[in-house]
Amino acid sequence: MTPLVSREQVEVDGTQLSYLAAGGPGGRPLLLLHGTFWSRVWQPVLPALGGVARCIALDLPGFGASGGELDVEHATVPALARTVLAAADALGLDEFDLAGHDIGGGVAQHVAATSGRVRRLVLMNSVMFDSWPVPAVERFRDPQVRAATTVEDMLGARATATRGSVLRELGEEELADYLSPWHDPARVRSWTALAAAADPKYTLDLVPALQEAALPTRLVWGRDDDFQKIGNAHRYVEEIPGADLVEVDGKHIPAEDSPAAVAEAIVDHLAD
Repeated sequence: MTPLVSREQVEVDGTQLSYLAAGGPGGRPLLLLHGTFWSRVWQPVLPALGGVARCIALDLPGFGASGGELDVEHATVPALARTVLAAADALGLDEFDLAGHDIGGGVAQHVAATSGRVRRLVLMNSVMFDSWPVPAVERFRDPQVRAATTVEDMLGARATATRGSVLRELGEEELADYLSPWHDPARVRSWTALAAAADPKYTLDLVPALQEAALPTRLVWGRDDDFQKIGNAHRYVEEIPGADLVEVDGKHIPAEDSPAAVAEAIVDHLAD
């Protein structure tokens, strides 16, 4: 029987954070983090992952179905790592496996390098080293750009980015689902804060600690990603002990293009 995916909530520092859950409560916990999208990026693989793990695909504050709102100070990689660890505490997770996509992969690297609580790490088309931010994100460092960004602006930009992140053509309902959070001005402000806080120093500074930790890490990569090039993944495997790479068909959200291959790569890594 295929594990069901449900939406749950947990209170963290007075804010209700939402997450997609799959798998039984007795399974080994796997936290999954998003970046400039939201937990929806993990939805295609959660049924398969839920067969081997207790999956928790978290929405950060002001993203997806979570409450709250991010400002630039609380949207940096270290600040978001603290939020993730607070969520793990609230969920009763001492040690856990951790997966991250996009900027969420930067957050995952920070948690893995600094907390001592991560058993195995998965990075899916993640930011790393100096691979980020891309120009479309970097422009939001300008406060005037952030202040001028409307809901309509955000919906248009996210529609373009989402279509450009998937090799196949998304259906209208699928695209509408991806865009649904950004009808809310607070979520627009949270997104622009995350973009403004994007800084490669956070991942560059982690390299020595990641090298020392040599944590078992699997990179799962859509080989045709235009935003996070696969060359970055090859560099990570060369420079960080304990890391390997599985290439799959797809672009920036390979869980949409190759869900079976992505899930298999993650399941094999968790069971290794």
